[in-house]
This record gives sequence, structure tokens and C-alpha cells, in this order.
Amino acid sequence: MRRFLYLLLATTTVMVANLASAKAYKGAEIYSNASYLYGRYEIRMKAAKGSAVLSTFFTYKNGSEVGNTFWEEIDIEVFGKNNATEWQSNIILGSSRPTIQTEQTHAAGVSLADDYHTYVVEWTPDYVAWFLDGVEVRRIIGTSTVTSLTNAQSLRFNLWASDSVEWVGAWDDSILPVYQFINYIDYKAYNPVTKAFEGGWRDDFDQFDTSRWGKANWSFDTNRVDFVPENVVVKDGILVLAMTTSSATGFSGTPPVDSGSSSSASSASSSSASSSVQSSEAASSVAVSSIAASSTASALASSTATGGSSGGSGGGGAMSGLWLVLLAGAALIQINRARRIHITL
Repeated sequence: MRRFLYLLLATTTVMVANLASAKAYKGAEIYSNASYLYGRYEIRMKAAKGSAVLSTFFTYKNGSEVGNTFWEEIDIEVFGKNNATEWQSNIILGSSRPTIQTEQTHAAGVSLADDYHTYVVEWTPDYVAWFLDGVEVRRIIGTSTVTSLTNAQSLRFNLWASDSVEWVGAWDDSILPVYQFINYIDYKAYNPVTKAFEGGWRDDFDQFDTSRWGKANWSFDTNRVDFVPENVVVKDGILVLAMTTSSATGFSGTPPVDSGSSSSASSASSSSASSSVQSSEAASSVAVSSIAASSTASALASSTATGGSSGGSGGGGAMSGLWLVLLAGAALIQINRARRIHITL
């Protein structure tokens, strides 16, 4: 009994510490339950606007953040600053901290937060390329930056706020709430024999597919927000990632309609190809490392878990945890007192 109470006391103490460190602002992230080696990733997205805010899609080798593990990541990050007219491509690598990065900023010429735009990452053993609205913007060929990307990676979307003013601009919470809207993601596997992208799958977010995606409930040091599941919403065929205060999580509005998606030749061809190929055929076209959601969560356990997944009641959760600590402590006192009486007798 005492062992159980000691365990309860330790657990609730950790819980209270996590709740006490919960952040005042909440963002959102989803991650794929499977990981993919190479491929073509097309997304249709309307970014969030606001200084310090980042709307992202990226591939990530799970567990990269642990110790000196070799980090592997490919990024698309849309800056909310300057009317969301710029975005960044990047590959992050290396066992050293800070990691090696290949950041490059691109001017879009329009606000990427005023309408939906089509982003593509192509990743093969020979190159990584980024596209915006059908135009190739950057390509890295045959360098160690590309050849070092050897492991399968999960797929992720997130909406977060960096504390690096030099990079993303100054933070102003009066902009909240802001939202990132994703119409679809279309994945094509890479066939190393034909050197073509084929098969794969497409998610139009008619619902949140828990067999494919998980919702994050963590944060990290340079992030001003905690990721909470409440800020991930699927509505009217659109995935909505919200950034809010802790007391106003979620999304209850109507997502903006993507009037241009049906006219995208790239999207149309992707849709028709994905509808004609079964998922089992896609799996056989390329070696794919599947990782369960529980593995993903455990790999990320070393990152700063927020404990405030409720998003709007961190204080209430902390009080509940405090009562558990007090009760466990009181029980231990009673047991020790009884033990002393028994010894005396």
C-alpha cells in the first residue's frame, strides 16, 4: 500500500509541475502514425497571418530530438509576419546541437494567408525539391544534405509561434485567434526502380482519420504555445489548426472555401491517380516504415510535455493534482503513525 501511495505522490507531483509550466497560448499539431522513406507530398493550405506565427508542413524522423540522435527533417514554413508573403524551405540534419540547417526564404509575391496555395515537396535519394503553385522554387541535388536523409519520416502539420524575434517577428497576442486551413494532402510513393512517383494515398479531411493521424499534446523550448488536441478541428472538408489563448480553444466558425483547388491540374492528376491505386499497392511500391501512434508518442516523450491538453483549465487541473498530492501525503502520514503505534505496543 505504501509503495502505491509513494508512486501516486510522485506521479501527481510531476503532473502538478507540468500543469504549472503550461503556457498561456495554445497551438496545434498533427502527426502521421506511419513514416515514409522518400515520396512526393502535395498539400493545399491557407496560412495564418500574424507576426511570430508559423504555418508548417514538414517531414520528421521520430526521436530526432532525443540526446545526440541524428536529426532528419524537411520543412515548409510559412511566416505570418509581413502579411504572410514569405515562406521558408529547409533541411535539418546532424547529431550536434544546434543542428545543421539549410534555411532559404522565398518571396511569394502575394499573401499566402489570403487564399489557398499548393505546396509540394519531392524527396528522392538524389534530390529534394520544393514547389509553390506548380513552380519549382528550390532544388538540392546530390549533396550530403540529401544523401544523409536515409530514414523514414513522419508527416506533420503544425501552427506555432517562435520566440525568436529576429526570425519570425515580434509576438502580439492581440492577433489571436488565428487559423491554418488545410484542404488536402496527396502522397505519392517513390519507386526506386522506375524513379517515378506512383501509388500512395490522398486525405481530403472529410473526417479526422485516427488510423492515419494523431493529435499532439506537447511543446518545446522555443515555442510560445502548447499543442493541444482541442485546437485540431475538421469541418466542411477542411483541417483547421487553431492558435488561441488557453481559455478559448477550438474553432466554431466556417472554414473559407477553396475556390481554386478544382482548377489545379496537379491536384486533379493526383486525385485521379490516388483513387485508382489501392493502399496495399502503394505499400508495395516503396519500402515504408510504419510506426504506431504510441511509438510516436513515446519517441517524443523527451520533448516538453505540456500536461495542459485540456487547453482551457490548466489552473483547475493543477488544483486537482494538488489535492491528490495532499491526500497521498496524508495517507502516508497515517500509515507511518500507525506503524509507530504498532512498534510501541
